[in-house]
Amino acid sequence: MKKETLIWTIVMLLGAVVLVLNATLRQHGPAGSAYVEAVPQRFVDVSDPGEIEPYWISYDSEEALDYEICAQPFADIPAEKREDWIRYDQATLGKYLEEEAINPARNPYQFSLSRTIGIWIAAFFTLFIFSFLYKDNPFYKIAESCVVGVTAAYWMVVGFWDVIVPNLLGKLFPEWVKLWAIPGLEEPPNYWYAVPLVLGILLLMRLSPKGAWISRWPLAFVIGTTAGMRLTGFLHADFLSQIRNTVIPVIVFDPTNGSFDWWASLSNIIIVVGVLSALVYFFFSIEHKGVVGKTAKLGIWFLMVTFGAAFGYTVMGRIALFAIRLEFLFDDWLWLIDPIQRRVPIEEVALLWSSLSAGFI
Repeated sequence: MKKETLIWTIVMLLGAVVLVLNATLRQHGPAGSAYVEAVPQRFVDVSDPGEIEPYWISYDSEEALDYEICAQPFADIPAEKREDWIRYDQATLGKYLEEEAINPARNPYQFSLSRTIGIWIAAFFTLFIFSFLYKDNPFYKIAESCVVGVTAAYWMVVGFWDVIVPNLLGKLFPEWVKLWAIPGLEEPPNYWYAVPLVLGILLLMRLSPKGAWISRWPLAFVIGTTAGMRLTGFLHADFLSQIRNTVIPVIVFDPTNGSFDWWASLSNIIIVVGVLSALVYFFFSIEHKGVVGKTAKLGIWFLMVTFGAAFGYTVMGRIALFAIRLEFLFDDWLWLIDPIQRRVPIEEVALLWSSLSAGFI
């Protein structure tokens, strides 16, 4: 066994031991547990007998006070006029312990096995992704494949229900779609939508070895149409907007008292000079010598500052994502930290804050 492999094996074994001890030797249950609040949902149909469409309202809402059928107990309402189920909202261990100490027989908070399994799966997949920092390995490939597959399946389902069903099937066959997908759909059929249906079917010919060339025609139509639509949008949103934001006064006066605003004036001068010098750098018809060369070099500095700021913003975003994953591992999974006191009863939190306040005073 190589020395490097031995070191990483020892580290992983130690981590597994610490994980097991941290998950078992705890006062209020194993780490990485999830708790939910069982919230009863009770709805009543208050529509008149002659109405076709039912009108459901919450039995516990203020609106229910205006209907006579809601004046009786929920259990006495006819079965066809009432519906009830349990909604499980995210809760904390602190809420569970607080209610368990007051009324354990009717505690609405409970342990959630499915969400706990989800936390552990997410934690292991996070570690699998982090393992790429060591080197490419089967665990990373498993996590990568699962992320790509789940993401593709998710967007496929979203595209089907948000695009194909309402914008294609709902336009061609509204009555049929109304029966099983969109009950409130009230639109006449529009058979012009058969054109994108045919184009979509032709795109699937890409999967055919002999008919793959057919998919080039709808693909060319889609690319050309999209390019034309995006071009006009780009001209208005980016090109003309940038010109409009550059045509600004270099001398600014405060509108309240009419005094000279030196900070706004300096900011506008920097913007105008930066834009003009950057444009000079990209003007290659004249050799960059003399005043033109110095202006071009100034434009390079502005471009470097812009690229550096953009890169720094990107790095900050990646660091924020990394910090969020670490917080998930140490807080939600391992319970090594508890920054907002989610796993402590409210009374203990109040006692802790009072003790800290007394110590500072």
